[in-house]
Amino acid sequence: MNVSWWESFVAFVLGIVEGLTEFAPVSSTGHMIIVDDLWLKSKDLFSQEAANTFKVVIQLGSILAVVVVFFERFLYLLGLKKNTVQQSGNKLKLTQIIVGLLPAAILGFLFEDYIDEHLFSTKTVLIGLVVGALLMFAADLFRPKKPKAETVDQITYVQAFLVGLFQCIALWPGFSRSGSTISGGVLLGMSYRAASDFTFIMAVPVMLGASFLSLLKHWQSITVDVIPFFVIGFISAFVFAFLSIRFFLKLINKVKLFPFAIYRIAIAVVLYFIYF
Repeated sequence: MNVSWWESFVAFVLGIVEGLTEFAPVSSTGHMIIVDDLWLKSKDLFSQEAANTFKVVIQLGSILAVVVVFFERFLYLLGLKKNTVQQSGNKLKLTQIIVGLLPAAILGFLFEDYIDEHLFSTKTVLIGLVVGALLMFAADLFRPKKPKAETVDQITYVQAFLVGLFQCIALWPGFSRSGSTISGGVLLGMSYRAASDFTFIMAVPVMLGASFLSLLKHWQSITVDVIPFFVIGFISAFVFAFLSIRFFLKLINKVKLFPFAIYRIAIAVVLYFIYF
């Protein structure tokens, strides 16, 4: 079945929103509420289940962008290629990624049902946006003057675990995984670039796992008539996530987190006046 021009446009725009916001510390959840629920309304084009599955599929496009940007790094972490990072000093290890993942993985598993039932609402997203912005302000204000880890290869196991604890905050929708972990990393003595690199690398197994479980639950909604819609969104999310990540990593050491925190508060204000 052919996809109409409007359905193609919806898929393309939602892919852009996902790609631009998934890894920036601005909360992709808040943006999806504004763009999809209030304007595009993909759930009116397809079933609610298909619309939710579409959001998982475009998230996979964003994940692929991270893999492409950090391709050699992932080869090294998986033991498929040697000496792809700096030749001297420590190198980020797969075990450090695992240590960083454990806290949120355990809490997410234990409280998944509670989070789904009680925390996915506009009100909770608003709270997450604002409190997350305050955390980012704190990171800019109280970070160590000289970072202990200038690059991701200088991160310690203790820092990796503590960043993992900060990632637990992002189980509350609206906080933003990258906003929580980059802020936490900076407060723990990482440079903005080191915290960002670690955040993006650590996001891949987290998002892959969550996406895989979600697709298992809703695979029946992937029918022939929605596949073109999914493909357009996936490609759009991949392209714009790739551009967003490359731009963000070049920018973050210069601008820090303050502009993103201000932007989050602006999004929260928009949502507040729309819904309340």
